[in-house]
Amino acid sequence: MENYDVVIIGAGHNALVCAAYLLKAGYQVLLLEKRTIPGGAATTEELMPDEAPGFRFNPCAIDHVFIHLGSVIQELELTKYGLEYLFCNPVVFCPHPDGKYFLAHRSIEKTCAEIARYSPRDAEKYAEFTNFWQRMVSMVTPIFNASPKSLVDIAGNYDLRKLSDLFSLLNGADETLDLLHTMLSSPMDMINEYFDSEFVRAPLARLAAELSTPPSQKTMTVGSMMMSLRHDPGMARPKGGTGALTDALVRCVQDLGGKILTEQPVQRVLIDDGRAVGVRLTNGQEYRAKRGVISSLDAKRLFLGLIDPAEVDAVAPRLRERVDRRIPMHNEAILKIDCALAEPPRFVHHNHQDEYLMGSVVIADSVVQVELAHTDPQIGRIPLDDPSMYLVVPTMRDPSMAPAGKHTLWIEFFAPYQIAGATDGLKGTGWTEALKNQVADRVLEKLADYAPNLHSAIIARHVESPPELEERIGVLKGNYYHLDMSLDQMMCFRPLPELANYQTPIEGLYLTGAGTHPGGSISGLPGRNCARVFLQSQHPIGQRLTDVADALKSTAKSVFKL
Repeated sequence: MENYDVVIIGAGHNALVCAAYLLKAGYQVLLLEKRTIPGGAATTEELMPDEAPGFRFNPCAIDHVFIHLGSVIQELELTKYGLEYLFCNPVVFCPHPDGKYFLAHRSIEKTCAEIARYSPRDAEKYAEFTNFWQRMVSMVTPIFNASPKSLVDIAGNYDLRKLSDLFSLLNGADETLDLLHTMLSSPMDMINEYFDSEFVRAPLARLAAELSTPPSQKTMTVGSMMMSLRHDPGMARPKGGTGALTDALVRCVQDLGGKILTEQPVQRVLIDDGRAVGVRLTNGQEYRAKRGVISSLDAKRLFLGLIDPAEVDAVAPRLRERVDRRIPMHNEAILKIDCALAEPPRFVHHNHQDEYLMGSVVIADSVVQVELAHTDPQIGRIPLDDPSMYLVVPTMRDPSMAPAGKHTLWIEFFAPYQIAGATDGLKGTGWTEALKNQVADRVLEKLADYAPNLHSAIIARHVESPPELEERIGVLKGNYYHLDMSLDQMMCFRPLPELANYQTPIEGLYLTGAGTHPGGSISGLPGRNCARVFLQSQHPIGQRLTDVADALKSTAKSVFKL
């Protein structure tokens, strides 16, 4: 039996980030990953080595935005371990059926100029819309970078600019109430308030819906910030693919003395007298943790699958029922299509320029089309009548991911995890090999309406249905965010109020990963925040005094420019 200070379940990017911070603090850390490679949803793999050798794909995450709102890269010195980010510009291209197109540059001014070619009013309103969301992002970033229940940590993250943005949004009772009204409305409400033109409204709605909620969803206006984030801090991809971030984190962890074991699925968290003391693998091997066990799995899989029910009930009698019934799980998931291409798709009806494909491409013909793309999956229906999609041609920005002159295509299509009325297919979801390929055919057919050369350009393709995604990386019901990203599942509600501070009622058992604050996406912040909470629990007085001093110093330095 091997002993460590901390055992971490999973080796996704948040688990690796958490491990790195703990190792820097002097703890011995072991990470246990069930897959053959670390990274979770942050990997780059050669999915079709026989049909398309030399083509490398990102099966899940691709566009990195939120990691640039924190300090993980700098604090862990990930550039020293080979991480290089390639920022995209332009950032979004969306062809419209009437021949117009939405083209967003990283520069707000250039984006407004593009919009003004069709609508001077919408160009002016776009500048206002983006200004609002940039101030909003500045205001909430300190909350993302701290435990949701730690006012000291949150306050210490505010500098002069963020304080200025905070006060500009909360300037008086009426302004504060108006901001609250905005946050309680929907992305569609706000987009319609600002814009007249469908060629602007539709892509903004599609990007807002990336949080896996329809654009009409009340209380989800925050999704509208997704376009603004592509201006600042910008949208980037690691050179070599998303897996390059994982590779840098692995090198960092190993350089600091951490140990990562793959093909090591955990069967049980070991509890002794109400305290987590280690884990047991499916093969019977046990690893002991002197200081704590950290799980990067979502709360449902942890408390309902990896812990003896009696051990949970002894500490928190209602917790299992609350985890089972109080944490909602929507039915929307992802059907993922990866293609090896002989040439890039060419949008010949929309002034095609290769640079338009540097960022992300969205097929969003109308707000109604986007709405159906998200409401249909909720009721178990595949939205195939007029498919909307999010796609990327990674090799336009990073040619290293394919043989010379060739390209890769990444397509995200929202689809139901459980098809209504189905009992056949994988896990009884209705997803069969035949069906997933029929869906992929229709999605590619829709894309070919805009890029007629697509079909002849495809060398090979790889299609993954929602239950296959669930099996591959372990996300419940194919939810790549682990839990819903709706307001009732965010901040101090994620995943439940009593679990929202990365700690659990079981002593020595902690949570991290996409199922904790601030949620899914590539940010590393759940890992960083969890590590901070863990360190505070190990040295509560000394660490708290240090944190208070750092917070006061940081705020004073910014405000008084010391």
